[in-house]
Amino acid sequence: MSMSKVSDRIAQLRQEINYHNYRYYVLDDPIVSDAEYDALMDELRALEAEHPELVTPDSPTQRVSGQPAEGFTKVEHPVPILSLDKASDGEEIRAWWERVSKFLPEGAPPPAWVVEPKLDGLTVVLHYEDGLFTLGATRGDGRVGEDVTTNLRTVRTLPLRIPVASPSPLGGGLGWGVPPRLVVRGEAIMLLEDFEALNRRQAEADEKMFANPRNAAAGSLRQLDPRITATRPISLLCYRVVDADGLALSAGWKPGAEGPVPSTQWESLAYLKGLGFPVSEYVARFESLDEVVAYCEGWVGKRDTVPYEVDGLVIKVDDLAVAAAMGVVGRAPRSEVAFKFPGREATTELLDIGVNVGRTGALTPYAELKPVKLGGVTIRKATLHNFEDLQRKDIRVGDTVTLRRAGDVIPYVVGPVVAKRPPGAKPYDLPQVCPSCGEPVVSSEDEVAVYCDNVACPEQRVRRVGYFAAVMDVEGMGERTVQLLVEQGLIDDAADLYSLKDKQVTLLLLEGFAEKSVDNLLAAIEATKERPLSQVLAALGICGVGWTIAQLLAQHYRSLDELAAVSQKELEAIEGMGPHTGGAIVEWFERPRNRQFVEKLRDAGVKLEQEAPAGPVEGALTGLTFVITGTLPMMSRDEASKLIERHGGKVTGSVSRNTDYLVVGDTPGGSKYRKAQQLETPMIDEARLRAMIDEQ
Repeated sequence: MSMSKVSDRIAQLRQEINYHNYRYYVLDDPIVSDAEYDALMDELRALEAEHPELVTPDSPTQRVSGQPAEGFTKVEHPVPILSLDKASDGEEIRAWWERVSKFLPEGAPPPAWVVEPKLDGLTVVLHYEDGLFTLGATRGDGRVGEDVTTNLRTVRTLPLRIPVASPSPLGGGLGWGVPPRLVVRGEAIMLLEDFEALNRRQAEADEKMFANPRNAAAGSLRQLDPRITATRPISLLCYRVVDADGLALSAGWKPGAEGPVPSTQWESLAYLKGLGFPVSEYVARFESLDEVVAYCEGWVGKRDTVPYEVDGLVIKVDDLAVAAAMGVVGRAPRSEVAFKFPGREATTELLDIGVNVGRTGALTPYAELKPVKLGGVTIRKATLHNFEDLQRKDIRVGDTVTLRRAGDVIPYVVGPVVAKRPPGAKPYDLPQVCPSCGEPVVSSEDEVAVYCDNVACPEQRVRRVGYFAAVMDVEGMGERTVQLLVEQGLIDDAADLYSLKDKQVTLLLLEGFAEKSVDNLLAAIEATKERPLSQVLAALGICGVGWTIAQLLAQHYRSLDELAAVSQKELEAIEGMGPHTGGAIVEWFERPRNRQFVEKLRDAGVKLEQEAPAGPVEGALTGLTFVITGTLPMMSRDEASKLIERHGGKVTGSVSRNTDYLVVGDTPGGSKYRKAQQLETPMIDEARLRAMIDEQ
């Protein structure tokens, strides 16, 4: 092959590989198989090895190269990389605009607005010369950053040459073209699922785990050895043209001004995307500030549906010349403000580590904390997940710890601030005995949980009875009432609730029990005897058998006796039933104490069978499959499931291609929401669900 043909073939391979990288890493829409892609890369590597003089910095083979650096070189930015003023609600957004709107240039019309996610990552500034990536730097102090060019080359979503080489046009042309020099601002981030996978790998390798995705992205990008950076799943999102040859926005506002790059922020985002830069899909444009405020305030509950950390929204005047003419105050542009979400992290002192005993006997640690405000709520206790997690993170009593709120609801301890650890703080020792009954605890090699195996353990009894009462809808029976009944020896298990009618005199002697409250409680217990089989099944507390699985079982078996006689293989043959749940059901009925419990329920008069095999219900939702996520305004998830099934619909626990609708409430689960987006599953709220039933 002649040298000219070799050069042409190398250029063609680079063009194709760059395009496939863009399809795979940016669009998440590959059009070739892994094997086809690997074949192209192998051919390019072979040709470059034979002709090293033809290797260029933008070649896909050069993403990981170079030796560890001794330190980072300082880089002065072409223009200041500014920070933002902040607002926490609609009132503060309007107050901000009232302050700065007086700096609008004379004659400028009321502005349009662009709202973008406020990314929680590491700001980077990317330089391109004649379309070639030549320099990448961190924000630093806004004036001077650190040169991380070599590390940025390893980030797959960063284009090494723009526009992205493509065998086909990218959306009909770029319109503005590519200036000889272009500087772009973006954010190095880590997707949540990538962060979790990285931490799992770190734990398996007995390496330090990262506290959050931002720290993981920043720490990975600032490695002195780019080969380490290359192993970390860093992503990139770009959102601003910082500078370009011929860019003169600072000269003053001119209506309809044209230049080498777009004159509005909204067009800039499309321009960057057209060049091949990754751009967030969660952006919006509005004509009025009232629309902006409503949009921002409605976004707080959606933050957990985004696949990366978002700690707020950035509100920007769309016209870039107007924005430049408004100027800067301090180190923030007057034309932008950050709408900050309520904080999800705080630090406080860990006063003690306690242990809860669950209804299955599983022991779980929790943190007793010096009270601290987090997201508008005072936190005094937080979960520590499990003992393995507690020991891996080396959390000690007396530590200053970082707290987060999962889904803005459940507080948990992220980890210790080791630099603030007091002298003499000792590692936590696993409990050897149950804190409730004092019996030795047990554990197995294939589980991280530690168990109390004593069936008479008081705390377990309280939890089991409380769970049964809650699922069976026993009104007026809260945890304190259950605890009192167990402590006084009036009940040993949930079946004993039905014998309380013979102990009315004793009940009246208990603190807080009056004649009326006792009558109401006994009536509520009596009413549960007629609950449907599916509800009784859910109340038994079998591992993995919640409301949805209980309904599924009730469609196949007409009594508890029938269910108790089936094999695991038969259970696993039921669509929607997993092997773990099937095994747990068989194991539950094999235990003598559980069979005795069922007999006590039977003797008490609880209905353990249905008169006819349960079949599909015909109704407005017949043939439709639903998944529910988040907190609904008027119903619990169980109530929503019952409503759907009463009208012929089916409820499952995860989104799949068979799902017809995702019912979305406040703070929906991110995985279900993202899967529904990916599969283009229709999403409805509670009001629309009710309307579907009413319309029929």
